Parts: sequence; C-alpha cells; structure tokens
Amino acid sequence: MGKIDDALSILKALGLPKAQQNERSALTLLALADLKKNTPWSKATSRPIRIHDILGFMQEGYGKDYAENTRETIRRQTLHQFEQAALAVRNPDDPSRPTNSPNNVYTVANEALSVIRKYSTQRWSRAVKQFVKSKGRLVDLYDKRKKALYSSVKLPNGTSIDFTPGKHSKLQISIHFPSRKTNSFSLLMNSTSPPEVIL
Repeated sequence: MGKIDDALSILKALGLPKAQQNERSALTLLALADLKKNTPWSKATSRPIRIHDILGFMQEGYGKDYAENTRETIRRQTLHQFEQAALAVRNPDDPSRPTNSPNNVYTVANEALSVIRKYSTQRWSRAVKQFVKSKGRLVDLYDKRKKALYSSVKLPNGTSIDFTPGKHSKLQISIHFPSRKTNSFSLLMNSTSPPEVIL
C-alpha cells in the first residue's frame, strides 16, 4: 500500500466519518505530519502549517494539484473534523486567532501523533484502542447526534418507526399518523434512508 492508502486506513481506524475517508483528507493528514512518500510513519512530526502550505505539500510531495479555492473545503470538510476527532489542533500558538485569519495554522495533536508513529508496527492496534477509549470516535458522535434528531412513532403492536430529521418527515407523520392512535396505516417509503415499507 502507498502512503495515501495508509493514511486512509489510519483515518478509518481512528473513527473519522466516511466523508473524511477520502484522498483530500488523507493528503491533509500526510501534510500535517510532514510525511512524504518515502518517509516512515515513525518519523511523523507535529509542525504548524497553513492550509496554503498544505496545498503546496500535496502538489510537491504527491503530485496532487488542488486549486487555491479548495482551501475552504479543506478547512470545513477535513480540518474541522480532524479537530473534533482530537487528531489536529488549530493555532496552538494563539488559540484566540480568528477562524478566517490567513495566519491560521494546524498541527497534529500530540496524542494522535503518538498513535500515528506506531502505524504498521506491533504496537498499532493497542495504540488505536487506547486513543479511541480516551477520545472516542467522531463517527459514533455524529451518529448519536443524528439519532437524537430523529422523530419516532410507536405503532399499536409496540414497534417504533424512526423518521429522519426534517420537514418532510414531520409532514409524513402528520399525514399518516394524525392522531397516532389509529389502527390503519398507509404505505410509507422513507426516501432519505434505506427504504422501509410499513402497512
């Protein structure tokens, strides 16, 4: 496996959601840890780096050319989640620096760095378990938050139906379960999750 695939394996093992298990996020992790193609994981470092310089690293180290206008995508759809997952720290030198400052820098968090350095060694699995036990998995946190937004309807037989968040689901509930006490039910199709049919 190449470094990008290795980085993807690390992101998955540390519990990053699927939306962050992609090439952009893998390259961002490699840039944060200053890992080029032939640099062993044991040599990962924690250095402050701006998003502009992350883009430069991707191009120089891996031949991946991301345009300057992808900086906001990297910030909002990769680095933000890295922070939430305790994988990265923003502005360790000045935490009060505004979010939109061009001087924002990111580093690999110390505990995450310790885990990353153990990748592909016998100590990797244990290090991952300890990290996840200490910090949790972001994918689990997202699932928990998502489920908290679901609307639930209990049928007369005791079965519960969960509806995904949103106005569409509230409308379905108001149409098909106006009193939530009726014994007759319409055919329901949930279009935002794997479809379920209920008679």
